[in-house]
Amino acid sequence: MTEAGRDTSWDWRTRLLDTRAPGWSILIRLLVGLVVFVPEGIQKLIIPDLLGAGRFANIGIPYPELMGPFVGIVETVCGVLIVFGLLTRVAAIPLVITMVVAIVSTKVPILLGHDFWIFHVAKLPRYGFWSMMHEARADFDMLLGAVYLLIEGGGAWSVDAKLARRVAS
Repeated sequence: MTEAGRDTSWDWRTRLLDTRAPGWSILIRLLVGLVVFVPEGIQKLIIPDLLGAGRFANIGIPYPELMGPFVGIVETVCGVLIVFGLLTRVAAIPLVITMVVAIVSTKVPILLGHDFWIFHVAKLPRYGFWSMMHEARADFDMLLGAVYLLIEGGGAWSVDAKLARRVAS
């Protein structure tokens, strides 16, 4: 398709908003956004000692007073965007990064059974691969859900799909 003599198949808006995912991808969006990231982000903001800056300090994340609220806001905003399917791919990127950091900072020390780099091992009754897999199951689910949304977009029942149809016409 051309617009005034230029190829629009590589138009950034089309690439960003287009999705081949079916409508039922809304279930993935609700799981990733509404069930996990929105409530987790809000809790980092309203219960900072336990789930935000205080937890980040215990884990060993640098600048916990800054990073706790920052991650809380990012998780909340990106979670809401994903729920609506608005800028889904853009919103998925910081969530993928968040989950990778969560796995490296909290699960790798469990796997190793000792501190890893700047991160501190959690106090658990046992350590090793199976303990890490038990503790990390939700983290891996959220990582894979966010990666799915990054690759496939918001799905047929998303604001992105509606905007993509408008851009295409």
